[in-house]
Amino acid sequence: MSTGQFRLSMLLYDTRYRSLTIQAVAMLAFMLASAWLVNNAVQNLSALGKDFDFGFLGTRAGYDISQTLIPYSSDSTHARAALVGILNTFLVAILGCVTATVIGVAMGILRLSKNWIVARFAAIYVEGFRNVPVLLWIVAIMAVITDVAPPPSAYRGDDAAASMWFGDSMAVTNRGLHLPLPVLSDGWLIVVAVFLASLLAIIVFGRYAKRRQEETGAILPTLWIKLALLVLPTLAIDFLLGHPIALEFPVLERFNFQGGSFVDKALVALWLALSLYTGAFIAEIVRAGILAVSRGQTEAANALGMRPRRVMSLVILPQALRVIIPPLISQYLNLIKNSSLAIAVGYADVRATLGGVTMNQTGRELECMLLLMGFYLVVSLTISSAMNWYNASVALRER
Repeated sequence: MSTGQFRLSMLLYDTRYRSLTIQAVAMLAFMLASAWLVNNAVQNLSALGKDFDFGFLGTRAGYDISQTLIPYSSDSTHARAALVGILNTFLVAILGCVTATVIGVAMGILRLSKNWIVARFAAIYVEGFRNVPVLLWIVAIMAVITDVAPPPSAYRGDDAAASMWFGDSMAVTNRGLHLPLPVLSDGWLIVVAVFLASLLAIIVFGRYAKRRQEETGAILPTLWIKLALLVLPTLAIDFLLGHPIALEFPVLERFNFQGGSFVDKALVALWLALSLYTGAFIAEIVRAGILAVSRGQTEAANALGMRPRRVMSLVILPQALRVIIPPLISQYLNLIKNSSLAIAVGYADVRATLGGVTMNQTGRELECMLLLMGFYLVVSLTISSAMNWYNASVALRER
């Protein structure tokens, strides 16, 4: 093809420019369609006597939220209420993703167990949870907590019907969980800094031990050394500074527990339901990833005398990650979007605050829905980008 002077016809007939032309036309069409929709919505709102304005976010909210991670009252603004809902959404999403991953990996491995009972148990869990709508699991677990867990009064008396867990530090009631609360004083930042430095030291030592084993074959007792690096420096600095991080334990008063931290039963029900439901899908992803690894890898590791546990952790799972990560991204995104069902059990996530009470009180349906969609879009794209970056780091590199 000629490489002479550029001509407009090359935008259509030259393969070097055709894809750019198609993308530019598609983007222009999308922008025009979006502008038409926005203009049409603004005109319809104007005909109804409404304007398009986000000033309502600065007005008084006028409603309470039971579970908050930051200070909040009914006198706070709608923007503050939305922030509380966003943080509550992040809380259940992070807890759910971590727990679902642990459950999914464990059940995915157990489904391949040679023990028939263990494999059948894992199969029943997977098929049972993933074939029932997650909303039903949320409501069912909420009902179990409400009806089965003891009331606070059951902990009263010498011959109490219920007892606290872990040395009288944790109580499970039909209202939620009562847990110890960290109380910070002067010097707590130093303790946290030492703890983070210990984590960094563990990572550096782990890489050193791995490199030394590859070069010399010598195996260091990494477990005990890592535990010492993690625990001893933190305990030492905490003791020298006079324990700047203490724990406040819940204590039963007249009608309820006082002190410590409280986790509402709605959060517990939502967390468990999302974790168990998503964990069932992750289990199948993990099982598929393990089966995708060539059987010769397992046979070669067994021929070298490696134990089954080390074969799975050092040989099979690292290779299976290349198959597991892409569909795992979708499950994380599904969990975050499924958290919007929290309103079914009264948990105040961003859907319940910004897309619920705030929208009903202010009458700003379009603005609230746009903010809500924008929030989920940004979160989904951020998580997808982060997981894609990690997937690229573990992808097989061909020569």
